[in-house]
Amino acid sequence: MERLLYKDLLNWKDQALRQPLIVRGARQVGKSFLIEQFGRNEFSEFNVINFEKRPELASCFLSLDPKEILKELELQTGFSLREGHSLLFLDEIQDCPQALKALRYFAEELPGQHVIAAGSLLEFVLEDKAFSFPVGRVQVMNLGPLTFL
Repeated sequence: MERLLYKDLLNWKDQALRQPLIVRGARQVGKSFLIEQFGRNEFSEFNVINFEKRPELASCFLSLDPKEILKELELQTGFSLREGHSLLFLDEIQDCPQALKALRYFAEELPGQHVIAAGSLLEFVLEDKAFSFPVGRVQVMNLGPLTFL
């Protein structure tokens, strides 16, 4: 079964002035599953970083420079990250607030790189008053439960 949001993901992929995407939604509604399905079906290269499973990769985001971040990720994971051809999926991004902050710089400096972020406890980071959300530099989509075609 296809999710309603899948068509929105296709539109996002094809936008000329694309921003990094944050997919929000309640726990266990299928955010990661949908993004993984989309990544595997629509991109020649699909790369997942799950910060809950690989917390050491947070060190790749010490710099906010997207080119430095991608270089570090390629070195530490062996991923191939080619602008316009690969999707970088940052899962459980709430475990790396610096990665969430870096999304704005992907929008400004590497808009051709497809980046999607999601997390089951993302709302807690976004509610933290000390955290500065990159308003206007990321696109947000919400996935609800039972939203199938």
